[in-house]
Amino acid sequence: MGKPKLKLVPVLEVAPIRPGADLIDQPYCVFKPAIELGEWVKETIIDPEGKLFNPDHEHLVEATIGWLWTNQENSKKGRRVVGQAEEPVFRCGKWQKARQELQLLQWFGDMPDFIITLDAEYCHRCSDSELLALIEHELYHCAQSRDAFDMPKFNQDTGLPMYTMRGHDVEEFVGVVKRYGVGDPEGQLAQLVKAANCSPEISNDRIATVCGTCK
Repeated sequence: MGKPKLKLVPVLEVAPIRPGADLIDQPYCVFKPAIELGEWVKETIIDPEGKLFNPDHEHLVEATIGWLWTNQENSKKGRRVVGQAEEPVFRCGKWQKARQELQLLQWFGDMPDFIITLDAEYCHRCSDSELLALIEHELYHCAQSRDAFDMPKFNQDTGLPMYTMRGHDVEEFVGVVKRYGVGDPEGQLAQLVKAANCSPEISNDRIATVCGTCK
């Protein structure tokens, strides 16, 4: 049995939650729990009954995801970062770990499996489709762990999925393009689609013979 078809609904029918302008205008750094956004994402995109349900995220139905708005600018290799998904990781002493855990409990009321931080300024001014594409992009990084036979892993005590982070892969690109298009025509995603539609400059067979992974 194949995957269920993605639900494609006019974006304006289910406009995503956005940060308030008051957060952006603060003169100091702010990290604010985006509780309403998290509830909206779960009800609209992750829940199988949601209007924009994406079966690629169904493994997150039982996951606890902490969403944060921030007005703190971030960049990597000269490019602005507008979203980041991560697992809570504590690599420090006992008091530091306890303090960080307390902060997360105060923010979200529970210890999250993932934390997704979004640039409030970008999310305040971007289009609905751009914000939805960003949200789903970050969700694609939140994966279920797989065993040695590539089967989904579950906690033996609770029966709940075990989670891990996932890098960029074809499934993420296909899922976002199917639902929101390629975005900026000069962006990396548009360039990837353009390259895929062109005849290959070098055949796959020739690449495979010089790739250590393929060997």
